Amino acid sequence: MRWRILALLFAARVGLGFQFQTMGAVGGNLTDAFGLDNAQIGLMIGLFMAPGLFLALPAGFSGRFASDRVLAGFGLGALALGSALSAMASEPPGIGFGRVVSGVGFLFAMLYFTKMVADWFEGREIATAMSILVMSWPFGIAMGQVGHTWLAEVHGWRVPFGVAAIWCALAALAVLTLYRPPHDLPSRTASRIKGLLPREWGLIVLAGFAWGVFNAGYVVYLSFGPTMLEAQGMNTLAAASVISVGSWLMILSGTFCGQIADRLGRRETILAVCMAGAVLALMLLSLPGAELAASLLFGLVGMAPAGVIMALAGQAVAPERRAFGMGVFFTVYYAIMTASPPVAGWLLDRTGTPESAILCGAALFALVFPVAVLFRMLKTGATPEPIKETA
Repeated sequence: MRWRILALLFAARVGLGFQFQTMGAVGGNLTDAFGLDNAQIGLMIGLFMAPGLFLALPAGFSGRFASDRVLAGFGLGALALGSALSAMASEPPGIGFGRVVSGVGFLFAMLYFTKMVADWFEGREIATAMSILVMSWPFGIAMGQVGHTWLAEVHGWRVPFGVAAIWCALAALAVLTLYRPPHDLPSRTASRIKGLLPREWGLIVLAGFAWGVFNAGYVVYLSFGPTMLEAQGMNTLAAASVISVGSWLMILSGTFCGQIADRLGRRETILAVCMAGAVLALMLLSLPGAELAASLLFGLVGMAPAGVIMALAGQAVAPERRAFGMGVFFTVYYAIMTASPPVAGWLLDRTGTPESAILCGAALFALVFPVAVLFRMLKTGATPEPIKETA
């Protein structure tokens, strides 16, 4: 049953990446239509993450009053609505408003999808399950990198937003009708503790920081990697296709990496090797002729430990406080994700060279390993209320 539930959540969560990538795919079209610069395109990308800064904690708290199924379905519905609003907008502020509405939906869907999988797989193959779940994000993004770019070139910038809206609406219907919670899930009222324990605060903040910088580095790669390749003479569709190779490959490498972590442990070693690979891959993008090798390295090694990092959130907080803990986790995540694309875009505008934005992404990836080490030290060094851990 749990693997069927995971398949349902994977298919629905593909819509999050598919919708997110609309802006990255149509950025050039919006520049031509409205004269937006790179910093403004980066701001449009970041608006998708902005609601999480203010709503992540309330979203986690709302889990005390509504079911995970309803809240995840609401999130997917808001994603569909926001994408439709962007498609119908006549000016950049309208597009930005649609991105904000989509961002609200993204927050709820991301938070409760993560909680659902943690509930179903706690203590058994959680790194593998989280790896499979988070691979739905690059799967949707890779679909959008090629599909949205083609749609925008052939039919105009509005069509990618419309297609993404349809996917998210169908996903909302599927989750609302088919999802079932595990039978042994603790009651929402089982715990008398209203907030998190002190150690849980430290653990969930570190987990959110690691997940935030990891994903911010990925977004910088997706958003400015094509710009790097276009500066070397590659056309728009070819550049998007090369960059998308990394996203397609990480779907397989991420699942494999999660299985290794569940069976063998050695999480810090895995993260050290993979983050070194991510930094090297970004450096290779600046070398003409090395773009495909860079994308291969990025997908096979650099992005492989996504599930290992996400699994930290499931290990940080006790099940009865997990919804609120996820709110804290995503508050930290969104703070990093909201700031990073505009900063990278500003660096590109300031220097005039895409290498500066790519260096920003490399620095973000380099932060993951030391933060994960701090998480492990705090988790193993404290004694109250031990948290169940896999592998």
